[in-house]
Amino acid sequence: MILDTNLVISRIRRRGTVEESITIITLIEYPSVMEYAGFKGDVIFPTVKDYFLAYDIQRRLMLKGRMKGFADILIASIAINNGEELITDDKDFKDIAEVSSLKLKMLS
Repeated sequence: MILDTNLVISRIRRRGTVEESITIITLIEYPSVMEYAGFKGDVIFPTVKDYFLAYDIQRRLMLKGRMKGFADILIASIAINNGEELITDDKDFKDIAEVSSLKLKMLS
């Protein structure tokens, strides 16, 4: 499982543990996660394959008039290519899941 940035921030603010993996995007968006004692997960880095998939997903979204930000598209691509479920409460990922094979767990 991969935890999206917004949920990582929320857990850390509540002093909860983060046992799921995160992407390097989350680490860049919220660098404090590496200093947090409750972070037990791994950091997953994108591959060239992830960037190509991100392009393909954005192209499909563009055809539907629902383009998304680069960070979200790349997080989704990393999750897909690693066979992981993405846990988030960001509704933008619903559109991404509609045009891809993203396994998505929405918390709200």
